[in-house]
Amino acid sequence: MSTVIEAAGLKAYNDSIRHATAEIVDDLRVALGAKLVAYIAGVSETRTVREWAEAARRPTSATEERLRLVHRVVTLIGQSEGDAVVPTWFQGMNPHLADRSPARVLHEDPFEEAGPRVLVAALAFVGA
Repeated sequence: MSTVIEAAGLKAYNDSIRHATAEIVDDLRVALGAKLVAYIAGVSETRTVREWAEAARRPTSATEERLRLVHRVVTLIGQSEGDAVVPTWFQGMNPHLADRSPARVLHEDPFEEAGPRVLVAALAFVGA
């Protein structure tokens, strides 16, 4: 793994842990849009995402864990490939995920399986 990718991966991990939940959700709204964040988080309304970003509500701990992983992947891909690539990567069919999109895998599959698989797919994408 190159030093640049390792540094990007470490920064992505650190940011996903250090930032407050509201900041994580706001970053995700900017990077992916509220509809895609709601889909990944398993909520039916973008209003819920807005309320999380404004700290008017908190997601469940399981949803927060999912959002922190998504933030980590968004940061990793954004730093490596550019911010414009991020939403396309999350919505595109991915050969590392049986030609399913990362967003769909995170939405449909149990997080204990989906999270690590999406992270591995992201690392493979950036060349790790």
